Amino acid sequence: MLVRQYFIVLIACSSLVACQSGGDNAAPGTGTAGAATVDTPARSTDSNPANTSTALPGKLSAADSARAPNELGRIPVVEYHLIGDSDSRWGRERGRFRRDLLLLYERGYRPVSISQVLDRKIDLPRGLSPVVFVFDDASPGQFKYIERNGELEIDPGSGVGIWLDFRKSHPDWSNAGVFCMLSGAAAGRSFFGDKGIEGQKSEWRFQKVKFLADNGFELCNHTLWHANLAKYPDAFVQEQIARGVLAIDSAVPGYKVRTFALPLGVWPKNRALAKSGSWTDPKSGKVTRYYFDAVLEVSGGPTRSPHDPKFNPISINRIEVFGDELERTLDRLDKNNSRYVSDGDPRIVARLPGNG
Repeated sequence: MLVRQYFIVLIACSSLVACQSGGDNAAPGTGTAGAATVDTPARSTDSNPANTSTALPGKLSAADSARAPNELGRIPVVEYHLIGDSDSRWGRERGRFRRDLLLLYERGYRPVSISQVLDRKIDLPRGLSPVVFVFDDASPGQFKYIERNGELEIDPGSGVGIWLDFRKSHPDWSNAGVFCMLSGAAAGRSFFGDKGIEGQKSEWRFQKVKFLADNGFELCNHTLWHANLAKYPDAFVQEQIARGVLAIDSAVPGYKVRTFALPLGVWPKNRALAKSGSWTDPKSGKVTRYYFDAVLEVSGGPTRSPHDPKFNPISINRIEVFGDELERTLDRLDKNNSRYVSDGDPRIVARLPGNG
């Protein structure tokens, strides 16, 4: 029998928690990502539901129980855009999305939010691994309502409907998905659909955003209408980002948005504005300031563990899910023994020798 050795690094509990407009609104593409200053945020003090897990205990498989802990391993942050009738470069057929959930579950992955990664609160049973689901652009296929006799129901064929149905039979699958939203884009990408697009009414938009926050999903900013930020001056960049934050606050007053996803994966010319800035409304004179703890790239592969000294929350890599890329990524992580695997004890950080 092969026994894998692993090292355990003891740390104090206090240190464990440290801390529509032309071509710009086209489908996201791969941008250029440069180095950024490492800035691990302190523990969040906000009350966002996304900071806590609502999953119930589940059963571990034999493969899960045999997996050696490695909490300096890599974490897949999977990125979805359209969910609908067919597969494409930016779209996932709803049946394949459902199979993605099952694939990850059977291979020992459970959802965590970006906030849980930032706060180093990845509290999973020994042998399981975290996966972060991120949904970009707030298209109607991600979250649809059906109106029946004046009552609203979640469309079971939408991304949220599939997720909630999967959770019924997998109670340890938490509502830790991250939704990086646009609030003023074309083609229905405005808080999951408006103006009758795909049957979605404008007055349902805020209700959907509030439902996500109330049910433990994490809300993330993706700008107002998906502008290529590198093409515009600093004032425009800050307006795009700040108005995205304002829109989320309009739906869920007081919500602390901790994460920003770069549209098209492209940084503004002044890179610092992706993390923090301000905008003054010319009509009211009101100043809106924003400050993010995390910035999401569009690609780059599995991201580093938050326990890794090289972890950079202002440049978190993601995996674009199309074709068989998800399965190939999971295979590589297993082949290289490089996946993050929980040791089940929040007081310690464990790693495999030579990994991290």
